[in-house]
Amino acid sequence: MLSVLPKITDPNVLVGTSTSDDAAVYRISDELAIIQTVDFFTPVADSAYDFGAIAAANSLSDVYAMGGRPVLAMNIVGFPKNNPDCPISELGDILRGGADKATEAGVSIIGGHTVDDQEPKYGLSVTGFVHPEQFWRNVGGKPGDKLIATKALGMGIISTALRDGVLDENFERRAIAAMAKLNKDAATIGQRFAVHACTDITGFGFLGHLREMVGDLVCGARINASAMAIQDGTRSLAEAGHIPGGARSNRKFLENVVRFDADVDEIEQLILCDPQTSGGLLFAVSAEDAEPLLSELKESGVVAALVGELVDEFHGRIQVDR
Repeated sequence: MLSVLPKITDPNVLVGTSTSDDAAVYRISDELAIIQTVDFFTPVADSAYDFGAIAAANSLSDVYAMGGRPVLAMNIVGFPKNNPDCPISELGDILRGGADKATEAGVSIIGGHTVDDQEPKYGLSVTGFVHPEQFWRNVGGKPGDKLIATKALGMGIISTALRDGVLDENFERRAIAAMAKLNKDAATIGQRFAVHACTDITGFGFLGHLREMVGDLVCGARINASAMAIQDGTRSLAEAGHIPGGARSNRKFLENVVRFDADVDEIEQLILCDPQTSGGLLFAVSAEDAEPLLSELKESGVVAALVGELVDEFHGRIQVDR
């Protein structure tokens, strides 16, 4: 789709479509740039309120992944007009969940747009602020940078199990809390360190988004699979067959880019390719700042792990060790 978009010639567009980044950045002045993004999806939780909160957190994440501060948002809604299985009260709950999450982030929702649709859909168009010389991109990492991932993997597998009706209530609540958690704290802490690249981990899975980070061919990446934080119970759910189709298609797409060590079994491979809903951030940070950043993240209650490094070999490719 990007190939049919017109070439961007405005010099104030600091981040456009060239690197499939998380959001656009436009310079307003020497001191201010705006970040613009939009995202929405279909329900991932039985509760309409929880769905709204998760979708809002996911939309806001793109601004955090650029190192910015979200300030304004507009609702984007698809909802069936005359469907007894989707009463209008559920739309109110969706919007309330999104509004509460936006309030938690310090963001004002100032309106939006709703269309009649067969299946509910919800998300936000978000505007944020950042200094025009201090934003992050999903490229720009350097050989020697350490890779730190926040939040635990497995949300695609867990969401599949939720739809399959096999999760108990406690498991479900933990999963919903993880998806609804903002990346605000992680981003705020990251801004105090030498972060050279950042992205959020969503539909392409951990390895898919890491592939974007090394896609400029400046470096490769070496990952330690055993260091990854993984949601409790994810492996057993995957072994029981609750694997989203996106995990397999992500792995297929990456087969010429990623080399798995023989000790990394199929389930681990699929978890690393698992499409995340409102996943965490992936930082490429200077080696000297990696441990201090990791320590501050953990002290603030952010789930985080040092999972690998960027290397000056096999440029554009990823080696996954056990």
